[in-house]
Amino acid sequence: MGMQSSLGTDHIPLKNRIGYGVGDLASNIIFTGFSFFLVYFYTDIVSIPVAIVGTVMLVSRIFDGVTDIIMGIVVDRTKSRFGKARPWLLWMAIPFGVSAALVFFVPESDSLTLQVAYIFITYNLVSLCYTAINIPYGVLNSLITNNPYQRSLLNIARAFMANIGVIAVGQLVMPLVNFFGGGKEGWQYTFIILSIVSAILFLITFLSSKENVKAQSPQQHNLKPALGALVRNKYWWLALLFGTLFFVIIGLTFNSPVYYAKYILKDPSIIGTIIMCLIIPQFPTLFLMPKIVKCWGKRLTCQFGLVCLAISYLLIQIDPYNVDLVLAANVIKGIGIAPLIGSFFAILADTVEYGEWKTGQRTEGLVYSAGSFGSKVGVGLGTAMVGWILGAGDYVGSLEVQPDSALNAILSVSIWYPLMVAILAFIVLCFYHLDKISPTILDDLENEKRAV
Repeated sequence: MGMQSSLGTDHIPLKNRIGYGVGDLASNIIFTGFSFFLVYFYTDIVSIPVAIVGTVMLVSRIFDGVTDIIMGIVVDRTKSRFGKARPWLLWMAIPFGVSAALVFFVPESDSLTLQVAYIFITYNLVSLCYTAINIPYGVLNSLITNNPYQRSLLNIARAFMANIGVIAVGQLVMPLVNFFGGGKEGWQYTFIILSIVSAILFLITFLSSKENVKAQSPQQHNLKPALGALVRNKYWWLALLFGTLFFVIIGLTFNSPVYYAKYILKDPSIIGTIIMCLIIPQFPTLFLMPKIVKCWGKRLTCQFGLVCLAISYLLIQIDPYNVDLVLAANVIKGIGIAPLIGSFFAILADTVEYGEWKTGQRTEGLVYSAGSFGSKVGVGLGTAMVGWILGAGDYVGSLEVQPDSALNAILSVSIWYPLMVAILAFIVLCFYHLDKISPTILDDLENEKRAV
C-alpha cells in the first residue's frame, strides 16, 4: 500500500540529523563499554570461568533477539501523540540507564551459582531495556523520511556519533576505573556515570526527532499477514544474514582487544590506543560515505569495507606481536568497519519499501526488530566464540601468565575467525540487488499513493 509523508522529508536539517545520531552515542556508551570490557570484568575482576561467561552471553542474546521481534510488533501497534517509535525513547531512557549500572554489582559470594544467576538476570534486564529503546530508535530512521539518500545521511550521522561513543569509552573507562580506586567499586562508579549520560542523550534524541512517514494500510497491525509478508521479503532475508555475519565480526572485534593487549602485546594500557586506531579512521571515511554510497550503492560500499577487514587481519598475521603493525592493521580495520556500520541499517530500512511494494504490507517495527534479532544473535555468537575458544585454550582470568594454548586462542579469535566470517559476508552481498531497483519501487509506491 502507499504511504504519506509530510513536506520536508526530502531534506533533513543537520541539527536534526545530529539529534538523531546522538541516540547511537547514547547506545554505544553502554554497548561499547559492555562489548570491550564486560567479559573481561566478569572473567578477570569477578573471576567467573570464561566459558560460562560466553555461554551466558549467547543464551541471553538469543532471548534478547526474541524480545526484539515482540518489541517490533509493539512498536507497530503503538499509538501516541509522539508517534509509534519516538515515545519509547522518552519512556525507556531512565530504566535503561538504571539497568546498565546494575550489571556491575555482582555480589561477593562463594557461590558461583548465585553469581552466575545475578549475571544472567541483570544482563537480560539491561538487554530487555535496551531492546525497548533501541528497536524504536532504529525504526525511527524509516519514519523520519522515506528518501533512501536522506536515510543514508541519518545512518551516517548515527554511525558518526556511535564512533564518538566508542572513542569516549575507550579513552575514559580504564582511567575512570583507576580514578575511583580500581577493583569492582571502580567499575561500578564508572558505569553509574556512563549510564546517567546515556539516559540524558536518549532524551535529547527524543526532543530532536519527528515522525513524518505513515503507511496507509490498516493491515500493518495484523500480525499474521505481516509475518507472511516478512517471510516473502527476500532482500530482508539477505540483510538479516549479512547483518548476523557482520555482527559476529563485531562481537569478536570488540571482545578480544583487551585480552590481546594484556597477553599478546604485554601492555594492558595500550587498549585505549588500539581503540583509537580502530575508530579515528572511521570519521573521514564516514564524511566520504554520502558520495561513496551515491556513486557505488550500498552493496559495493559494504563489500569494500569487508575487503578492508580481510586486509587488516592478514596484515596482523605477518607479526602478531609487533605493536606498530597491530595498530596499523586496526587503522585499516576501522576504515573497513565505517562503511559497514554506515550502510547496514539503511539497507534494512530499504527492505521496508521492498516489502510494501511486494506484499502491500508496511511494518517498519517488525522488519527492523527481526533484523535486529540477527544483529544481536551475531554479537552474542561472536562474544560466545571468544569465551568458548579461550576456554578451550585453558584461559584462566586469575593467571598473570597464560599457557601457550590460551595465547593461540586469543590470536585465533582476533585474526582467523573474523577473517572467515568476513569472506562469508562478502559472498552473501553478491546476491543483494536492491540498490538497482529501489528508485522503481519508490516511484511505484508514490503512484499508488496518488491513485488512492
